[in-house]
Amino acid sequence: MNALVSRRRDGLKTLLLAAALSVAALGCPAGAAPVKGGTISVATIGEPPTLDPMASTADLVGIISQHIYETLYTFDAKWNVTPLLAEKLPVISSDGLTYTIPVRTDVTFHDGSKMTVNDVIASLQRWTTTASRGKQIASLIAGIDAPDDHTVRITLNQPYAPLLALLAMNNGAAVIMPKARMAATITEYIGTGPYMVKARVPDQYLQLARYPGYSARSGEPDGYGGARMQYLDEIRFVPVPNANTRVESAVAGQYDYVDAIPVESAAKLKSGSSQALLLKPFGWPRLVLNTRQGIMANVKMRQAVQLALNEEDMLAAAFGSTDYYAVDGAMYPKGYPWHTDKGAKAVYNKADAAGAKKLIEASGVTDRTIRILTSQQYEFHYKMALVAAEYLKLAGFKVDMQVVDWATLTQRRQDPALWDIFITHSPFLPEPALIDFPSKTSPGWWDTPLRDKVLTAFNRATTQDERVQRWADVQQAIFDEVPFIKVGDFNAVAAKSPALEGVTAAPWPYFWNAWKAPK
Repeated sequence: MNALVSRRRDGLKTLLLAAALSVAALGCPAGAAPVKGGTISVATIGEPPTLDPMASTADLVGIISQHIYETLYTFDAKWNVTPLLAEKLPVISSDGLTYTIPVRTDVTFHDGSKMTVNDVIASLQRWTTTASRGKQIASLIAGIDAPDDHTVRITLNQPYAPLLALLAMNNGAAVIMPKARMAATITEYIGTGPYMVKARVPDQYLQLARYPGYSARSGEPDGYGGARMQYLDEIRFVPVPNANTRVESAVAGQYDYVDAIPVESAAKLKSGSSQALLLKPFGWPRLVLNTRQGIMANVKMRQAVQLALNEEDMLAAAFGSTDYYAVDGAMYPKGYPWHTDKGAKAVYNKADAAGAKKLIEASGVTDRTIRILTSQQYEFHYKMALVAAEYLKLAGFKVDMQVVDWATLTQRRQDPALWDIFITHSPFLPEPALIDFPSKTSPGWWDTPLRDKVLTAFNRATTQDERVQRWADVQQAIFDEVPFIKVGDFNAVAAKSPALEGVTAAPWPYFWNAWKAPK
């Protein structure tokens, strides 16, 4: 292995291992022997806006579609990149420009057709034109071809350290689809995953059934990687948009797994028919600002919003107890290699109405109305929006609160004419390039010379020490230009039936290793 490849892989291994501090091991827990058969019901926060994982970075889409589709690579229990549809990790040229990927030959799609390199190439090409993650590196890809029938080669025009992590991500994902069924809009959901679509009734349920032709990797389950076991016959995903309804259904044991339980309701699970699963820290909520159109296109107006907010009050309203949140402006918390305080202390959690008013006046913008797009399906989003609105009013803004369902929000945020701020969240990801903000095509559309300068330097860095240093410059640019505002760190709670085995707390829960213990 040449020195550049060795340094790159060692650095990636170091940062991904550190990121494992955020989540308990994602492997299969020890316990009773697995039992094959049965169906589970999973309550989700709502109806997925699409089942095309390339077309959305919504976590809900990734949670569901990862059972249907697969990628060349994924993450293991320690957040190392590991092969999935690829046979092994790629051979990377000494200049960092060529990735040679051996592709598995034992894989078939749900329609029975065999996966070939032509399917892989067509899928990756669609990814670069459809997915925001693919679009962000499309200009760096000089070519995608097949030197032989079992190998795909990606050639870059400049080194790009995060490539493998992007190929491993499960939303905005580089999933492999059959070339013959590919279209701009996917209506047939044909993947290589352990489960395939059996029935879909919008707003009622999505039924997945075991794919009998699935070829699992050898070895043991290992996080999202390793062998994916098909113990369950079927998995039923049920949209339950109301947070209180999800809590009560968990207490009553109505579902085998309930996602996104409001943390202040976790105590109710102790006396109910479900067990709580806690991820600590899980991730970070943020306000995304529309840098393309409207009043937030003015950087001074964005800076005014940032200075006006009291993030501590927003977190307290959303999560109640400090057992479930931390007031922290850094993009990554302590314990991650990416942690830095650069830029945060000057503007985070200031609640400086007077300072915000000065920035508003200096902006020259006469319109003071901010359209905040939020949803009550993620109740903590809504509570943070309410508190933010009051602090923005103190600074002289008018607030137009637009409360919609999550599917509508993910659609509206694609149109810059419809909003000024929307609220979202993300788990802490092992590679910063996986966060959607680096893409100029992601809602928010941050596209400035400073952004290009700092992100290009970060992505071209070839050693871990240099990448960490360059990330501090990226964080400073975020606080300077305010494409989004991190609110803080938070923990997440889900609930599961005591009979459901093989499931551990994970940012995007998966059920291919799960089974139901006999009564």
